[in-house]
Formats: sequence, structure tokens, C-alpha cells
Amino acid sequence: MKNIFDAFIKEKGFVVLDGAMATELEARGANLNHTLWSAKLLKEDPELIKQVHCDYLLAGADVITTASYQASFEGFAKNGYTHQEAVELMQLSVQLAFQAREDAMKVISRKEKPLIAASVGPYGASLADGSEYRGNYGVSIEDLKLFHRSRIKLLIETGADLLACETIPCLDEAIALKELLLEFPDVQAWISFSCKNDTQISSGEEFSDAVKLISQSNQVIAVGVNCTAPQHITSLVEIAAINTGKLILVYPNKGEIWDAVNKCWLSSSASHTHFLDDAKGWFAAGAKIIGGCCRTTPEDIKQLQLLMD
Repeated sequence: MKNIFDAFIKEKGFVVLDGAMATELEARGANLNHTLWSAKLLKEDPELIKQVHCDYLLAGADVITTASYQASFEGFAKNGYTHQEAVELMQLSVQLAFQAREDAMKVISRKEKPLIAASVGPYGASLADGSEYRGNYGVSIEDLKLFHRSRIKLLIETGADLLACETIPCLDEAIALKELLLEFPDVQAWISFSCKNDTQISSGEEFSDAVKLISQSNQVIAVGVNCTAPQHITSLVEIAAINTGKLILVYPNKGEIWDAVNKCWLSSSASHTHFLDDAKGWFAAGAKIIGGCCRTTPEDIKQLQLLMD
């Protein structure tokens, strides 16, 4: 299977991801203090989601990630939506990305058309209690496959270019996703983990074990880290580099701390403001796919065009 990122790597040596969706929506006035988080706006203000997608494309992103991270059948059902409404909203998350790409391509000229990655958030995101930063679910691998299967099938059927399985906190969920991908053999995906320090994923399991596990899948075309404090990224990239031949991707947050109880970001002495300087270090360590997670902006992504300067 040809890696969908190959053309981008060949052209310029790296791939630029987009940045935060939810925190960028909040910066534009959206109230996301809700269990559905950014998926709440699929119903309330889909045009704002499309606008954020467009702005990341205009900033130079090679990949935009859909607003489906916290969208799940279970999550929508808890908030009173019918199964059909959930289907339509998850389909809309991809349609908005397609529309944004079409609009952006009218004003930008580029050799490779940007990709659309359908976001597959972790099981913990549906719980809306910060479990994606702990991984202590207490459910079986089969339960996790059951949770992910119908949503993944739906997102694949939208025609998205690939799946972005992100903020995965534990090995069991990585195993579930790796096995589930086999049911959709033509699909490519990346898997990125949330990590708690320089060497461990959020569950406390070793990042090196997570990388080795995911490297067994031919369908996973990149492995890495997201929604992790930037001071841990270089070490994690170095660990990935010696444990996989796959492309390494990183899209960390800005170093602030998420308060899952009060649904807000807390400042931290580790907060980073020199995004481009940090990104150059990650690139030097071996990351070839780089973007941003929570609190990053289109301006941060725009800076990545200077990555090799």
C-alpha cells in the first residue's frame, strides 16, 4: 500500500498538520463547555467549523482533521440525539472539511491537494471526564472495538482520505484500533498517543511498547504523539525513531494543563510560546509530520512553512 503522505514528503521533506479545532473555536466566541465539545457546533454553528478549516488551509496545512474527535453514537445519544441524527452530524464533520478544501483551493495554488483526516477520538473522549489522559477505562479490548467500529465505518464511507486515531492513552485501545483496521483493509490511518512524560503514554505504559505495537500494522502509516506537553516531545520522537520505520508525527499542545472537572485550560510554567523553534527540534529528532493540538492557532501552523530554513 502506497503511503498517502509520500508525495508531500517527496516534495518538501515534511508534512504540515493543522492546529487546534476546539480551542480555536472558543477563541472565536464558541462556548464548548459541554460533553460534546467541538462536536456541539456540528449542530449549532457548522459554518464556524468550516471557517477554522479554511484558515488552517490558508495557513499552509497539508492536512485538516475533522471535528469528529468527540463525536460518537454514545455521546450523541446521551445528549438526546437519535441514531440517524448522530449519523448525519458525523457525516457533516467530513463534509465541512471537503467544503473548506474546495473553498481554499480557489485562492491557493499548490502541487498536492490537502488531505482530509477523519478524527477518531479515544473511548475516553466520549466519557467527557478526561479519561483520554489517564486510560484507566476498565473495559475490554472487545468493548473498545465495539465502541469504535460503527463510527469508523461511517467515517470511512464519507470518503475521507485517512483516519486520525488520536489521543490514545493506553495499549489496549491501540490494540483494539490496530485489530479493527483489519476489517477495513483499504484504509490508511495514523495513531497518535497522549503521553504523560518523556517515556510513558498516559496510562503509564511505555511509549516504546506502544510504537512497537503499532508498527506491526501495515495500515498505520504514521505513529506519534499529540495533546502532550511540548517539553516531552523531543524525547518521545527519539524513542519512536529507534523503534519504528514508520513516519513519526507530532502535534503537541502549548504546555498548559487541562482541568477536566471545570472544562478549562490552566496556565503552566512549562507553557511554550516559541512554536517554530520547538518544531525545528522535533524535525531534527526525526518527526516528519508536524502540527499542533490544543491552544495552537493558524498563526502557529503558518510558521511551519519555515521549518527547514
